[in-house]
Amino acid sequence: MSGKKLLSRLAQMLIVLIGISFLTFLLTYISPGDPVRHMYLAQGLMPDEEQVAQQREEMGLNDPLTVQYWRWLTNCLKGDFGKSYSMNKPVVTLLLARLWPTLKLALMSMIFMLIVSVPLGVLSAVYRNRPIDYVVRAITFFGVSIPNFWVGLLLMLLFCVRLGLLPVISSGGTFKDLLLPAITLAVAMSAKYTRQVRTAVLEELSSDYVIGARARGVRESRILWGNVFPNSLLPLITMLGLSIGSLLGGTSVVEVIFSYPGLGNLAVSAITSSDYYLIQGYVLWVAIIYMVINLIVDISYNYVDPRMRLKR
Repeated sequence: MSGKKLLSRLAQMLIVLIGISFLTFLLTYISPGDPVRHMYLAQGLMPDEEQVAQQREEMGLNDPLTVQYWRWLTNCLKGDFGKSYSMNKPVVTLLLARLWPTLKLALMSMIFMLIVSVPLGVLSAVYRNRPIDYVVRAITFFGVSIPNFWVGLLLMLLFCVRLGLLPVISSGGTFKDLLLPAITLAVAMSAKYTRQVRTAVLEELSSDYVIGARARGVRESRILWGNVFPNSLLPLITMLGLSIGSLLGGTSVVEVIFSYPGLGNLAVSAITSSDYYLIQGYVLWVAIIYMVINLIVDISYNYVDPRMRLKR
């Protein structure tokens, strides 16, 4: 990616971030409920009207929307996303503390997914319209159809309740704590990626260069792994980027089921307690993650497929 193209992308990212930040702030601003009352209730206090009015004035909540938004945005640019009144800690501190557990969970689930989906997708494409292809397609159909929370509950019932091999509550500290949440996330992803790998490999197998290589007597395995699979990586990398952004943003349902201390669980807690500063910080955090990951994916295209450099 050229320097001019990179600067253009960064400018677009900045505009999108400003738009997302304003919409997030606007939605929390017009949402029902009083943040001051929520703050007192989180502390176990019942304030009177005078205390509420005084606190609103001190927090600047009586200012116009534009003034409040500008003050919040300038603080965010300085790294200050506000203070969570439900947990009485800075929002940045809470987000950073939950980032590493979510990162570990995302990486493990991606590894499980790749171990399953790449071999199955290639196998299904090579043996197209044969029994093994039908079996793989049936498995992926059920994998896509089954919701994550149901898979998580089944795994918990089997391995935690019946067999007693794994902990019910996942603290994220050990491999055992990560295993079930990661497998739960990997099930649906594996089904989608297997289909994507199959489609990409089939498209490459029908290309002219594959027909020519076979006519010259090149080994099938060399054609498959030396030419077809590398040329099938672009759509896979695109999906990987989206999945990584989604996983790092937090997988709320799975994290809540296993009581996993990640970003998704933190977001649910913020919503249930109407913790506006934490909600705003989380949404902005997820937006930044998505855009940075997509930028990295675009840059990686040039290194994975040299043909992309020629097009640019």
